[in-house]
Amino acid sequence: MPVPTLELRSVTKQFTVTGRPAFLAVDDVTITAHRGEFLVLVGPSGSGKSTLLDLVAGLTTPTSGEILLDGAPVTGPGLDRGIVFQQYALLPWRTARGNIEFGLEAKGVGRRERRTIADEYLELVGLVGFGDRFPHELSGGMKQRVAIARSLAYDPDILLMDEPFAALDAQTRENLQDELLRIWRTTGKTILFITHGIDEAIYLGNRVAVLTERPGRIKEIFDIDIDRDAVDDLRSSERFRDYRHRIWLSLRPEAQQRAVAGDVVGTVAHV
Repeated sequence: MPVPTLELRSVTKQFTVTGRPAFLAVDDVTITAHRGEFLVLVGPSGSGKSTLLDLVAGLTTPTSGEILLDGAPVTGPGLDRGIVFQQYALLPWRTARGNIEFGLEAKGVGRRERRTIADEYLELVGLVGFGDRFPHELSGGMKQRVAIARSLAYDPDILLMDEPFAALDAQTRENLQDELLRIWRTTGKTILFITHGIDEAIYLGNRVAVLTERPGRIKEIFDIDIDRDAVDDLRSSERFRDYRHRIWLSLRPEAQQRAVAGDVVGTVAHV
């Protein structure tokens, strides 16, 4: 069998704070993502989704277990992983093209080649003509396109996306979901996508992994078998509604636990 692009083996993360009990964020998470797969993690707020992404990114280390990328242990950050955050994280003093070139500079790519590659990715994300614009001159959706292009330009093995569309309005979010699917099909990249939205998870993912309430554990994994090109309005299709219902039922006990604890359920209940 081919080696998975990403493999988490019994990963646990516990945080310790002086004078307080240890805080268990994620517990015994085992999951793989194969080359070219679009894997989505969905769960209620506080279920450890972002913690898992930070672990895969190498921004923090697991308390126990291991994370492998193309069969090699993850020991820290690296250019083999591209990261797209919710808040864009663009350098305000660089143009859109300059932001895309940032990772290429770290790889030692020459100036002329950097510009060529950056322009290719500006075209890929639909921003031809905006390369010389600074972040403050771009809309939120355009900034996120630049962030996606920047993460793809240095050719990482996997793209990590932490609720990248959460801060956008509904129409822009849906448009960018379509754009992301187009980019994924064009590049064939492996994507690990974090969300709390059930609809977004189904619309984008090959597989959707449901996380429990804290500490986060993999509760159930759904293979999303939908022909996205076969219907005009995928979200209204019977098959889409069936997946939504099944994933909601999987998440529902977690939402009920939050309600009992007096927490807000809306992050999963609104979809």
